[in-house]
Amino acid sequence: MDSLDRMRLLVRVIERGSFTAAAADLGLSRSTATEAIKELEARLGVRLLERTTRHVTPTLDGQAYYQRCLAILADVEDAEAGLQSAQPQGLLRIDVHGFMARHFILPRLAEFLDRYPRIDLHIGDGDRLVDLVREGVDCVLRSGEQAGSGMIARRVATLREVTCASPAYLEKHGMPTTPDDLGGHLMVGFRSSRTGEVMPLEFTIGDALRHVTLPSRVTVNGSDTMAELARLGFGLVQAPHYRFAADLAKGILVEVLPEFPPAPTPVSALYPQNRQLAPRVRVFIDWVTGIFGEDKTSGRA
Repeated sequence: MDSLDRMRLLVRVIERGSFTAAAADLGLSRSTATEAIKELEARLGVRLLERTTRHVTPTLDGQAYYQRCLAILADVEDAEAGLQSAQPQGLLRIDVHGFMARHFILPRLAEFLDRYPRIDLHIGDGDRLVDLVREGVDCVLRSGEQAGSGMIARRVATLREVTCASPAYLEKHGMPTTPDDLGGHLMVGFRSSRTGEVMPLEFTIGDALRHVTLPSRVTVNGSDTMAELARLGFGLVQAPHYRFAADLAKGILVEVLPEFPPAPTPVSALYPQNRQLAPRVRVFIDWVTGIFGEDKTSGRA
């Protein structure tokens, strides 16, 4: 194992907080990883890591060396990427909500892997807040504003939102013509994973955005469950147009108050701010921005 490999290993151990996880990420045995770090510490003459039975943390010297390693490894990746013959490579770990992945990414994934044959991909499926550094994730795709996330956010799309309900629900409660007609209506309450609060419905009236919270007989914290409850007639829901494109086309759901749409939803790629963007991450973000732009069902705002 050369010096650069040891630097990569140390960075991964510190970020993952575990020899076992870091070794698995890099395709090494735990014993090999442990011995390599011991050799690095012996060569430098300093202790880089504090080890407990549950966790591994950097010493002050280890933290300083970690920051230098990040800069050196980023320079190496940039130098290699600058060569015309260089291809982005390595394991790329992303995290994206399952329906978004199935709708936008998976149908076009083969072309990305064909274009970049030296990149392998791991796709995490979720919409929770991910600790990118601790969990070893390179970037996440998330909907909504990302202020205060502590990460760098690059906008990849802005998607039109719609308000929907089932025909059976509208037959029972009536079709509103303005937001003022929503008295007596229900919504499927969606609880934010960040705040735990039920998110209100949004309606654009002129240049202003009105928030309306209707009664909810059922609340959820998953978009797939929310969509199914809307189909079953439990109330009004709001989501990006692509989420309900097939249901709207088949008449399973009906768009409500189209003249008063919710605010469009931004979609961003987020990655840690303490490191230079790796070539494999850069090409993925560029590619995914392109496929959002080409999709006809996204209803881009």
